[in-house]
Amino acid sequence: MNEMTSVHKDKLMSDLRVVIADAEELLRMTADQAGEGAADLRGRVQSRLQQAKAELANLQHAVVVKAQAAGHATDEFVHENPWKSIGAAAGIGLVVGLLIGRR
Repeated sequence: MNEMTSVHKDKLMSDLRVVIADAEELLRMTADQAGEGAADLRGRVQSRLQQAKAELANLQHAVVVKAQAAGHATDEFVHENPWKSIGAAAGIGLVVGLLIGRR
């Protein structure tokens, strides 16, 4: 379940980047539009885009920190329990080998 959450977060971050890029392109394309209403709207959209970029950067940082923590915890476990780690790896290898051999 945690892996699926990670996949969904990655997709969400990717989709958010696309939306931000599209919105910035839209702002560039409408820069020559006259009127105070259009200028006000562009200002608000630019402000919200900056907020979205900042939140995306914070989310990316949080994901990196969590991944590093998981890596450190795994490294620590392997160093403290080498035989358990070898057994788990051998078991996983056996299961993968059996699954591949069935094809």
